[in-house]
Amino acid sequence: MKVKITKEALLYGIQTVQNVVSSKATLPILSNMLLETKKDTLCLYTTDLDIGICCEIPVSIMEDGAITIPAKRFSDIIREFPSGDVVINTRKNNQIDIEGQHCNIKLLGLPKEEFPKFPEFKDKEAIKIKQSDLKEMFRMTAFAVSHEESRYVLNGILMEATKNILRLVATDGRRLAKMECALLEPVIQDVSFILPIKAVAEINRNLKDIGDVLFVPGTSQVMFDINGVLIATRIIEGDFPNYSQVIPKETAVKVRINTQDFLAAIRRANLLSIPDYQAVKFEVFKDKLIVTKTTPDIGESREELPIVYGGNEVMVGYNPQYMQDILKNITDTEVELELSGQDTKCVIRKENYVYMAMPMRL
Repeated sequence: MKVKITKEALLYGIQTVQNVVSSKATLPILSNMLLETKKDTLCLYTTDLDIGICCEIPVSIMEDGAITIPAKRFSDIIREFPSGDVVINTRKNNQIDIEGQHCNIKLLGLPKEEFPKFPEFKDKEAIKIKQSDLKEMFRMTAFAVSHEESRYVLNGILMEATKNILRLVATDGRRLAKMECALLEPVIQDVSFILPIKAVAEINRNLKDIGDVLFVPGTSQVMFDINGVLIATRIIEGDFPNYSQVIPKETAVKVRINTQDFLAAIRRANLLSIPDYQAVKFEVFKDKLIVTKTTPDIGESREELPIVYGGNEVMVGYNPQYMQDILKNITDTEVELELSGQDTKCVIRKENYVYMAMPMRL
C-alpha cells in the first residue's frame, strides 16, 4: 500500500475512529487501527469487539493494500508531523514508512488478517432521520439510563421505529424518559432494539446539527451511517420493561413554575444531601412551592418559589439529582409538573416527550 494524503485529513480520520481503542485491550490487535484502500479512499477501522467504527477519507492511491498499526502511537506521530502532505508506504514484515516534509518515521504493525471483520448489513432496510433530531432525542433520554450492571437490559436506550415514528425510551427503574420524533421515510417493518449507552455516546459524538443519519438494525448488531462515518455496535439482548404501563394518564391540574428558578432551588437543597438522606421535600400550595431539605448532623434549607396551581395541597419527596437532570435539559422558560397526590410520581410532559420520576420516602 502506498497513499498520499494531507496531514489535516488524516488527523480528522484518526480522531474520528480512535475513541473506541482501549489502552487495556485484551488482544494486541484491538490496540491497532486498520488502514485499507478502497477505490479512491483510505478506510480507517477500529474496534473493541462491542463497537466498530469506519471512516473513509479521500486519498491519492499509488498502490492498493492494507495493514494494521498501533492506533495511539500512529495518532501521536501524525499530530506532531509538519503540515502538508503525508505519504504512507507499507514495506515487508508489516512495516510502514510515514513520510512528511523533511521527516520519515518507520512503524511496525500487524497483518490485516488478524483484525476483526467489520460487519455487513446487506439487504436490510435503512431507517432515516435528521441528525439534529436524533441528537436531541439522545440529549433528552440518555441521562435516565441505568448504570447498574445487574440490570443490563436497562444499560441502554430502547429504540422503536413504527410507521413514520422513531421512539426512544430510557429508564433505571426509578425514573423514565420517552421521546418521539418523525422519521424522514416510513419503515416497512416495525423495529425494536436496545442500544448500549456506550454506543449512544460514540454516535452522539459524531452527530452534527445538519444532515441525515441512517441506521440499519440486524439480528444482534446495528449500524449507523453518519456522513460516511460507519458505527457498528452490538445491541443489548433481553426484554425491555413495558414502559407504557407505568406512565400515568395526563392530568388537567398542573404546577407551573419557572424552570431556572426551580432548578437553582433544587441545586441549593441538594448541597445538603448525603447517600442516606437524598430526598428533597416539595410542599405545593395554591400560589407557592416550598423546597425543603433536612439532613441530620448536617443542616437544613427552605426556599419558597411562586407557582400557578389550582389543585389540592401536596407534600412529596424526590431524588434531587433526578429533578436536576431533566430541568437542566429543558429550554422552556416555564415547566409544568403533574403531581396528582401525596407520594405520587412527578410527570413532566412536552410535545412528543414524557419524563417521570418516582417519589422517595421523607
